[in-house]
Amino acid sequence: MAGYFAATGRSRQGAWNLHAKAIVLLLWMAAAYVGLVWWATAWWQVVPLAILLALAMAGVGFNIQHDGNHGAYSRHGAVNKLAALSLNLLGGDAYFWHYKHNIAHHSYPNIVGADDDIRLGAAARLSPHQPHHWFHRFQHVYIWGLYALLALNWQLRGDFRSMIKPGVAETRLSRPRGWDLLWFWAGKASFLTLAFVIPLLRHRFVDVLGTYLLSMSVLGLTLATVFQLAHCIEEAQFRHPAAGSRRIDRDFAAHQVETSVDFARDNHLLTWYLGGLNYQVEHHLFPKTCHIHYPNISRIVEETCRAHGIAHRSHATMRGALGSHIRWLKRMGRRADAGGVQPA
Repeated sequence: MAGYFAATGRSRQGAWNLHAKAIVLLLWMAAAYVGLVWWATAWWQVVPLAILLALAMAGVGFNIQHDGNHGAYSRHGAVNKLAALSLNLLGGDAYFWHYKHNIAHHSYPNIVGADDDIRLGAAARLSPHQPHHWFHRFQHVYIWGLYALLALNWQLRGDFRSMIKPGVAETRLSRPRGWDLLWFWAGKASFLTLAFVIPLLRHRFVDVLGTYLLSMSVLGLTLATVFQLAHCIEEAQFRHPAAGSRRIDRDFAAHQVETSVDFARDNHLLTWYLGGLNYQVEHHLFPKTCHIHYPNISRIVEETCRAHGIAHRSHATMRGALGSHIRWLKRMGRRADAGGVQPA
């Protein structure tokens, strides 16, 4: 991969097109918010604006905070930190997300007990190594409601729970201190002010609450669905470490490739909006590389995998990936199936 950057003379971090995209997304989010608070008065105005706000917030998460938290947005650490803190503006917290995503998920993708992204408790079964309950046979129907709760959870519950009892699945961490602690409380206060205090100056509580629930449900559903299409599908592998260990007897890079699946690589609009998260294989191999490079390096990665006998999997469309995710949910719901499992 070093050869690609040496030949093109490009930086691994973002360039002007990433910053231009960030401006577009932030203006989109601000316009939708202003429209909701100071213009919309009827439900037929509120509903589309609430959905547009949610999609803009998801876009900020996909493109700005995600690259920032990985140190891929800029070559300057302070700019990366600022980009990462955009999550706090969305009601989350960059400190806890770093451990949940960068450490737990990227180190142990699809490993039960370590990867928090596949942990929904008894409510759903995303891995063949998780316990099976009779009601999981319906999870392909009701799981979308659980996905919709994602943003609401980390805005109002999850981050506060992590503050009281720090940790992400089996990954232990200390409570934030200093600036991280300040950003946590400043972020929560800013988000709650934007979500409730300012709107309540102009609208009834029931209207504000309803708009908040609608927007955050769309945000949660969007975020969760995109994350799951890359890992919780038929083509991805789910390995199980030896008892009492998190050790996987597989090369680290090969494990990253085999637990991740690309989708819709030729859909330029979707790639723009998702911040390259549809190039999940490339992201897991090169998390510190800005997503604007993924389309260019994808074919190089695919050829390298082929040369080493490692399967590089990709769905041609997002619809195809969604269908695979639904089939996987049904499969996990029917029985204690070991499909997709590879031995440790």
